[in-house]
Amino acid sequence: MDAYAADHFVKDIWYFAGLLSDIKAGGVKAFNLAGEPVVLAREGDTVFALRDICPHRAAPLSAGCVKSGTVECPYHGWRFGLSDGECKSIPALPSDSDMDVGRIAVRTYPIRQTGPLIWIYLRSDPKDTAPPPIDPPQIDLPRDKPSLDDHVDLGCHIDHAVIGLMDPAHGPYVHRQWWWRSEKSIHDKAKDFAPRERGFAMVAHSPSSNSFAYKLLGGKPVTEITFRLPAIRTEEITIGKRKVLSFTALIPLDENKTQIRQLFFSDHPTFRALSPFLGGFARTFLRQDSDMVDLQQQGLKHDPRLMLIDDADTQAKWYYALKKAWAKSNATNDPFINPVEPRTLRWRS
Repeated sequence: MDAYAADHFVKDIWYFAGLLSDIKAGGVKAFNLAGEPVVLAREGDTVFALRDICPHRAAPLSAGCVKSGTVECPYHGWRFGLSDGECKSIPALPSDSDMDVGRIAVRTYPIRQTGPLIWIYLRSDPKDTAPPPIDPPQIDLPRDKPSLDDHVDLGCHIDHAVIGLMDPAHGPYVHRQWWWRSEKSIHDKAKDFAPRERGFAMVAHSPSSNSFAYKLLGGKPVTEITFRLPAIRTEEITIGKRKVLSFTALIPLDENKTQIRQLFFSDHPTFRALSPFLGGFARTFLRQDSDMVDLQQQGLKHDPRLMLIDDADTQAKWYYALKKAWAKSNATNDPFINPVEPRTLRWRS
């Protein structure tokens, strides 16, 4: 396998870390990203990210609290600056100590907020302190507050989770509901795809006739589904002047566990009124996918050689090609070249 195969995690890129509302003002929250323990700390409406390990005795800072621009360790009260990670105070030191506590520091992570969304930058070199050269994805939300919010932890590497997320053919088998699809409703489909920034899109189209859930919105829905590295999928459904945005992010907690977070934002009155009802659909979908991932692990533990076919698995092939191109670009400092070209894909589902 060549040097840029990028088997593992996509790095030098922004990952979704949650919503501002996930962390109460003045509070902290533990967060894992690619095996790295992180503490998210909120002061006012600003969130900071530090390594969730006190360098003194390894207690998690997420068990502590925020105090005047610092996070305080729960074990001995050591305090670290939220913005720079530098040690600001060691209560156990005598008043006449000349120890330079500022030489002690906790790693910090670049973090950005776009509306209610929080993004954290995962570096390939933890010692790199330069500002990230790219911005987080710009997601056009119809409202700042989600109408639906759900998450599930999947027992698999993020690659398997991503491929499952973009797989167009599993629906009639994994999601067998009267209100969605069945094996009897399978028919030929053809969708146009085009490259997008660090990803690709199933360009704007009318939903399939066997997708009953779209009919609840009325009118003539038009939907565009976009995938962006590292693992962000958005589906923008437009009905006249109204919009429903499905935002799905995959977060690699470690090598063998991935969290999928699904949020729906909408200014469509019918969707908002039906949110409790539709939320049941979304939760059912996520848990069916989770059950299939658990079942899949029975085979994956034997490390089999897996197959990808055209055209149903072409999006999965694009994902691996995007990972490889991104890793090569970062390794060589050459511009990133999106390997995806416009194409019509055909499959049955």
